[in-house]
Amino acid sequence: MNPPGLAIPFGRDGGSRFLPALTMLMVFLAGLALAAVMGLEHTLADWNRGLTGTLTVELPAATGAGDKSLAAALAVLHATPGIKSATPIDRAATMKLIEPWLGTSLSPADLELPRLIDVRLDPTARPDLAALRAKLTQAAPGSVLDDHQLWLDSLARFARSAELTALAVLALIGGVAVLSVAFATRTGLAVHRDIIELLHLMGARDGYIARQFERQALRLALIGGVAGLALAATALLALEHATGAAALFGPGVTLLPALHLRGWNWAMLVALPPIAGLVAMATARLTVLATLRRLP
Repeated sequence: MNPPGLAIPFGRDGGSRFLPALTMLMVFLAGLALAAVMGLEHTLADWNRGLTGTLTVELPAATGAGDKSLAAALAVLHATPGIKSATPIDRAATMKLIEPWLGTSLSPADLELPRLIDVRLDPTARPDLAALRAKLTQAAPGSVLDDHQLWLDSLARFARSAELTALAVLALIGGVAVLSVAFATRTGLAVHRDIIELLHLMGARDGYIARQFERQALRLALIGGVAGLALAATALLALEHATGAAALFGPGVTLLPALHLRGWNWAMLVALPPIAGLVAMATARLTVLATLRRLP
């Protein structure tokens, strides 16, 4: 059945039936890639928020001088400008930190665990870390000051690389979508060549014929885009569920990354079908006008 308001019988064009399926696949893949980019942005922001303004001091496992080393390190930290607080982490809390990897079968007595000090920085006056390391090494030999920056930088590089890959996939999907619409439009022009020539004889201009194809492309792309969005949303919700189900030792350690999609993220995903429709409409119009200009 030909859509109302169109003079060209697109309902007889079997080639146009593939455009909704192609658009569905493109929107589905674009939705997954876009969700990956937004999820990585949220994860990187969470890492920065969680570690910015904190330090960790690691002391060797407690021996006869363990308490003296801890007291000496705390004295250095409390006397350093720019440090808001320095709190020792007891052995029970340290066991909680390693429990996701080692389980609960081991007791603190079974392990020689290092002593940890959680340090909170004053955001208005950051201390000189090089001088602080030197003072800690002198006061408590074997101590290690970790500012998390090396770990954060490595994670940031990985996240940025993954984001660039996802954006490249998005660009590739967009290019393939444009080529698919252009090919379908050229096929439609070839199939309906006789009708187009008749419309020309009746006085129809190229812009009128182009509007016929762009309206058809918009309709088909929206149909396929909505279907692709539904598939992408289903896949993302299933992945969110699988993230929790794939926890190894509780919610802290999972095999799959959490997406952390917010309301505006879903709004961006919902915008994909209209964007696909506009791209298809513009591509169809430009393809028709360029092809008709070359006809005798």
